[in-house]
Amino acid sequence: MAKPPVRILQTVEHGCGYYPERAARNLVVDPECSETADIYDAVCHAGFRRSGDLIIRPHCRYCDECKATRIRAPEFQPARRHRRSLRRNADLTVTVEPPDSSKEYFSLYARYVDDRHPRGGMDNPSVESYESFLTSPWSRTDFLCIRSGRTLIGVAVCDLMSTGISAVYTFYEPGERERGLGTFAILMQIQRAQKMGLPYVYLGYWLRRHPKMRYKTEFRPIEIFSEGRWQDYPPVP
Repeated sequence: MAKPPVRILQTVEHGCGYYPERAARNLVVDPECSETADIYDAVCHAGFRRSGDLIIRPHCRYCDECKATRIRAPEFQPARRHRRSLRRNADLTVTVEPPDSSKEYFSLYARYVDDRHPRGGMDNPSVESYESFLTSPWSRTDFLCIRSGRTLIGVAVCDLMSTGISAVYTFYEPGERERGLGTFAILMQIQRAQKMGLPYVYLGYWLRRHPKMRYKTEFRPIEIFSEGRWQDYPPVP
């Protein structure tokens, strides 16, 4: 018997997290779908992304700025700024560990979101909101943990798929800004994908005109999902 098609739902409009004056809405893979883990690769290939236990893709009425991005990991060669990041953080250790909500991890996350997203809806988090945002019962998720000595200073939350690594979220110690841990975490995920023989690191959504998104296109070669297909960025002449 043929399997029934997976339903894609549409949310009502809500406030945009990037441009407060705009209304946003998403497409969502049916939360009742029993095969979410099995289709995760396919929907990520179609520009979707996990948020908590939902798989979503922006589908706004008047805006089409959010573009899914992915780095072609086997072809990546660090640029000068990336090599500087690796040298700057050569004293750190990086380990792969299972998701953790203990005090060490949660307190680092809380400090980060309170510093980076004040009054943005993510501040003052609870352990429950932390767990429901970063993990899901069906995804293969782990933490790429960055430590200075024995002190945890950064975590890159990663979903593993057959086609690559999805960079779900990264949080780090606000007092360590000079290290550039966000860039370092992406480099570590690219290195991991290369060692595992995986073709892509999915970086989430990029907005051409948003200043906080410029860093994503500094990792080359990178592709954006636009007009229903993945395209090189910048476009090949």
